[in-house]
Amino acid sequence: MGFSLIEVLLILSEEVAGYKVPIVDLIAVQTNDPYKILVATILSARTKDETTATAAARLFTEAPDLVALAGISEERLAKLIFPVGFYKNKARFLARLPGVLAREFGNLIPDEVEALTRLPGVGRKTANLVVAVAFRKPAICVDTHVHRIMNIWGYVTTKTPLETEMALRKKLPPEYWLTINSTLVAFGQGICKPMAPHCDRCVIVKYCPQIGVRPRKVPGASKK
Repeated sequence: MGFSLIEVLLILSEEVAGYKVPIVDLIAVQTNDPYKILVATILSARTKDETTATAAARLFTEAPDLVALAGISEERLAKLIFPVGFYKNKARFLARLPGVLAREFGNLIPDEVEALTRLPGVGRKTANLVVAVAFRKPAICVDTHVHRIMNIWGYVTTKTPLETEMALRKKLPPEYWLTINSTLVAFGQGICKPMAPHCDRCVIVKYCPQIGVRPRKVPGASKK
């Protein structure tokens, strides 16, 4: 059966509705504060969602806004966010964040990708996610799951997340821009894992070309 992106995304949107929600989307449900969404997104890079959630809760208790964040030392920030990945680097980014926002953006979180990438610790993935989640503006956040799965499907043929983002901006229907990240992150974490994906219980397996995929070995399966 041929690959149909629209049909696949409709199936997956229903499938992942019962999955664990990515932490940044969960925070967005709890608050529409761009500051908290930006900080949580910075913390989430290369960190498990459970760790990010705990660290973000500790940090926001002491730094619920930019004014409070500006009054916390880098050393204290490192203790608050430990053990997120690269916590020392992230503490340095967070310590610099209020000053950069004050000097360049009038203490406001910018709502454009290019502007956000001027902030410490913010790359295109983070910037796109903040624009989409915090401001609900058209943006395509491409993390490792989106990049990997789109190539597995053959919807794009790209080597880097940036190439994938640019390809999707030209090809992906606009109505899927805001939701593609949360859908494929949940799907990638739960079923279509980087190592040994669960193709045996995947709801879209009949559509998937499985390009470059080595499915998980199912216990008891025939060795013939």
